[in-house]
Amino acid sequence: MAAIPLQFAKTGDEVRVIRTSGQEAMKKHLQDLGFVPGADIYIVSSHGGDMIIKLKGARLAVTKEMAMKVYISA
Repeated sequence: MAAIPLQFAKTGDEVRVIRTSGQEAMKKHLQDLGFVPGADIYIVSSHGGDMIIKLKGARLAVTKEMAMKVYISA
């Protein structure tokens, strides 16, 4: 299964987290937010790489930099 960065998902997509990348502090921060393997994400909107997503019933703002560190199923 191919994994692509979350940043390439489009508004309205429903995707699943495969893994996270980056330094340990960033990976822990993403995991604390709920970006864990198997988590389902709905893309509410995407503007210039920054996103608003729905994850585990909560809406989160995700920067372009963070979205590049979360890999999803393609």
